[in-house]
Amino acid sequence: MGPEKKALGDLLIETGLIGPTELARALEVQRASGHRLGEVLVAMGYLTESDVARAVAAQLGIPFVPDHELQVDIAAARLIPPSVAHKTNALPLRIESGWLVVAMSDPLDVFSQDEIHHLTRMRLKQVACTPQGIAKAIAQYERLAALRQRDGMVDAATITDVVLPPDANDGPVIQVVNELIDGAVAERASDIHIEPAEESFRVRYRVDGFLREVFSSPMQSHTAVVARLKVLAGLDISERRAPQDGRIELRDRGRNVDIRVSTLPTVHGEKIVLRLFDRSRALPKLDEIGFDPRIFEAYTACARRPHGMILVTGPTGSGKTSTLISTLAFVNSQEKNIVSIEDPVEYQLAGVNHVQVNARAGLSFADGLRAILRQDPNIIMVGEVRDSETADVAIRAALTGHLVLSTLHTNDAAGALNRLIDMRIEPYLIASSVLGVLAQRLVRRICPHCHESYTPETPPFTEYGCTVANGQQVTLLRARGCTRCNGTGYSGRFPIFEFLRVTPAIQELITQRCAVSEIRSHAVAEGMQLLVTNGLQRALDGLTTPEEIFRVATFAEY
Repeated sequence: MGPEKKALGDLLIETGLIGPTELARALEVQRASGHRLGEVLVAMGYLTESDVARAVAAQLGIPFVPDHELQVDIAAARLIPPSVAHKTNALPLRIESGWLVVAMSDPLDVFSQDEIHHLTRMRLKQVACTPQGIAKAIAQYERLAALRQRDGMVDAATITDVVLPPDANDGPVIQVVNELIDGAVAERASDIHIEPAEESFRVRYRVDGFLREVFSSPMQSHTAVVARLKVLAGLDISERRAPQDGRIELRDRGRNVDIRVSTLPTVHGEKIVLRLFDRSRALPKLDEIGFDPRIFEAYTACARRPHGMILVTGPTGSGKTSTLISTLAFVNSQEKNIVSIEDPVEYQLAGVNHVQVNARAGLSFADGLRAILRQDPNIIMVGEVRDSETADVAIRAALTGHLVLSTLHTNDAAGALNRLIDMRIEPYLIASSVLGVLAQRLVRRICPHCHESYTPETPPFTEYGCTVANGQQVTLLRARGCTRCNGTGYSGRFPIFEFLRVTPAIQELITQRCAVSEIRSHAVAEGMQLLVTNGLQRALDGLTTPEEIFRVATFAEY
């Protein structure tokens, strides 16, 4: 005879999730309401759904599967209709050695087990999960089933339907593409990746900087999906051997979304990446972005100067353009003529003249900048310094009475100065024109619903220059993962910064063509806070974790 199963309440007390007082109160409510004890504990706020599901799994001796690990095998899921899945709050996950593995939010529900067994004629092996996880898995199954059903409808004849005008909304491929974009907007994705393989293609969303697979589908519908996207982006659907770039503008969920489309020929077909820009998103004010007060004061002092150049550096997708647009809003006034040239125009500010780069029409950054200089500007924003020609025109504009804001791709602030030298700009011109360089990264914000605090034995912060009061106990946060953050432990992102102000001493180092490390060391001696230091200070403030900071900015870079 096996060991006797413990009551759920006793098990919860033993594990320390609740105390005897909380259990007694919950049992009183349970007797009055007739609901299960776990449901009552969640409703009273004593436990989360995940806590209860783990405890029930331990009570029954079955596995517990976190919501973010629920992987739906559509072949197994098809063994029961969606209506039964909704009714029983259960979904088959896979078949193992003749057993059907079924995820259930209530493993004690024998009636649901009997119904699934009757339908499938298979022996059941249960795993426990949360009701929210089951609901999400069922929704995913229904979406996959719908897409697969449409895949069966897509053939060579359907491809000819794709060239219909974008307002023809009755084709299966059109519905698939609409659902892909709609899902990405709903999940706050910054990019959609459509990647072909030998027998299937997969779709992934990039959310908070990380790619996550949404679904995969047979290759028979890939050509039609690509063709539909090309039509929307105004690209040549007959050209499959050369990369193409285009744009889609749409209104989704009440938001204006601008999508940049990029195609790339691969051995199995065309790979497409869609970059999403939500034009309806409110632009944060400069003092709301998240600057450290010292960095904010130094940066805005440069932005108030009548002429010179301010550079913002960082990798693609680090929020450089958003920072510059917020800076334009900060310095905007009736007395100033402000012009920007961008690719693409992500935000539109009242009082600012925005120019879109158009390579096909011969309007590059350099050509546009020359034209802008003939428009009597006070402040110019150049979306990106990509080449020597643009750098030369921008530097000379900064030397002739204009405030120039632009971005550059370098790892840190000091590296931007040498990057300009690599672009064949004379050091004395750089020293005379550049006011400061702001380096930034986007780091993930810890999820407010599932984090836990801990006290590290030896906080590795002193070597990075972080400030901790004497005798103060350091408390940090650790990411756990829940349904609200898709099991990642993080939700949303915010920037960290490093600002190098070009002082007379830094100007001297530039003209002497000193190494990046020497310029950086001197800037730190003058008070510059490194990216990693700024980030770890945010971890001490409870906004993120040290692990996330070290992922994007490590001391080894310096």
